Amino acid sequence: MVNALDDPRSALLVVVNGEGQHALWPAHCAVPAGWTVVHGPADRSSCTAYVDTHWTDMRPLSLRFSME
Repeated sequence: MVNALDDPRSALLVVVNGEGQHALWPAHCAVPAGWTVVHGPADRSSCTAYVDTHWTDMRPLSLRFSME
């Protein structure tokens, strides 16, 4: 059995948590508590392009706000 995250043909979601951290998630799996779908379902290239465009600061939101 192939892991959906390793299969380039799998439909994926981009999910984000309360700290603004993004992740790819298999579209056929339930989204974990605390995460929200922000893109997809789509192919890997679309999802990674979304993450590259929207998650430009890797620091958690709480750290960014504490440094301002």
